[in-house]
Amino acid sequence: MFESLKKKFSRTSEKLEEEIIEEAEAEDNLQEEKGTRFSFFSFGRKNKEEKEEDKEDESNLLPEAEDTSMDEETSADEVEEDKKSGFFSRFRSSDDEAEEDSEEDSEEEVEEDLEEDIEEVQEEKKSHFWSRNKDKDKNKEDISADGEATGGLFSFVREKTISEKHVEDILFELEMELLQADVAMEVASEVVDSVKNDLVGKKIKRSNDITEYTFLALRNAVAEIIDIPGKSMTEMIEAKKQEGEPLVVMFVGINGTGKTTTIGKLANYYLKRGYTPVIAASDTFRAGAIEQVTYHADNVGVKIIKHKKGSDPAAVAFDAVEHAKAQGKELVLIDTAGRMQTNTNLMDEMKKIKRVSKPDLLVFVGDALTGNDATEQAKKFNEAIDIDGVILTKADADSKGGASLSIGYVIKKPIMFLGVGQGYDDIKEYDAEWMLNQLFSEDDEAIEVEE
Repeated sequence: MFESLKKKFSRTSEKLEEEIIEEAEAEDNLQEEKGTRFSFFSFGRKNKEEKEEDKEDESNLLPEAEDTSMDEETSADEVEEDKKSGFFSRFRSSDDEAEEDSEEDSEEEVEEDLEEDIEEVQEEKKSHFWSRNKDKDKNKEDISADGEATGGLFSFVREKTISEKHVEDILFELEMELLQADVAMEVASEVVDSVKNDLVGKKIKRSNDITEYTFLALRNAVAEIIDIPGKSMTEMIEAKKQEGEPLVVMFVGINGTGKTTTIGKLANYYLKRGYTPVIAASDTFRAGAIEQVTYHADNVGVKIIKHKKGSDPAAVAFDAVEHAKAQGKELVLIDTAGRMQTNTNLMDEMKKIKRVSKPDLLVFVGDALTGNDATEQAKKFNEAIDIDGVILTKADADSKGGASLSIGYVIKKPIMFLGVGQGYDDIKEYDAEWMLNQLFSEDDEAIEVEE
């Protein structure tokens, strides 16, 4: 789910890491160390306790110099020389051999050897840094099930700060990629601005810091966008039940988005939770539409109110509401004819159904796979009749994630349900935290649907 969008987020982190490491290398401000390198998505699985433990572990990752006995008169140059000697000692023979060589060789020979060692290590570090991208298969073998790897961990001799120049080109590229993924322009811009504000000025000591800060910045930006407040349909049913009235829900959208199937899924969803729904077949323009919604109603075992083809759709909706009130049913689901948002006559007919049935909720049903089209359709319907929420179908098959990320933010109305499969049980009440986990989890986990 949302594989394309997740890859774009991960690539942003990788590019920023490469940008800063390359700069640090040119500044002779980079050293490689043994330790655990975390992948972008691994930070989503780490709780606070684990992060504290990681910080304690990472504080011991820097290699120690061979000889730590220094008197107070040791100069800064000598300290730096000792650090270099300790860091690069792994390219020499054992400690004992190094001590024997130092006794036998003259000071000039030792200095020459040290310079050669430094040059060799720098070349090896460069080779290792660039080989990370060239040899992806080898890197994958080093990554554990938790998204962690044992190689490629870098630290900076002098602490670095993420600046605007580091992120400018990278975030521009991210914005273009989000637009290509059918994310609305205003949403893509909001994500980029938020990430930029979060990252610029951050102090970093290790490459893991870059990955973690980028992960958190992206996650926070997306969290703000997808969390549109609103009451759940279940809460509203309970509130209306206390008043002795049914909750009336009217569904709108264009043809082919799965509106009628969604009504069948919702009838099944609430029937299993102890409520008694009734369906109104108010799409009277097509005989096939009445047959289709009747088929779903029969399959899930709920009452359907229908008239013959060509009858007044508002009258069908009114009869369904009266039936629910008379029979003590808690939920009325009104199916309407699919219509393009540009068809004035059909939009006027929809407004009439709304006036007559007086729905408590007016829900737009959109196809997640249509991306920006779904967002634009929702926008037009909202302008015409002021919708209350959105249901997105086919979310499980959506690799881009553009509609899921954009639609609620653009019209300032919440997503209420997601269709996540073809069966009647394959519908999920929307939860922003669940959505974040889908977007920021590396593994393609099975989508959990409430039974």
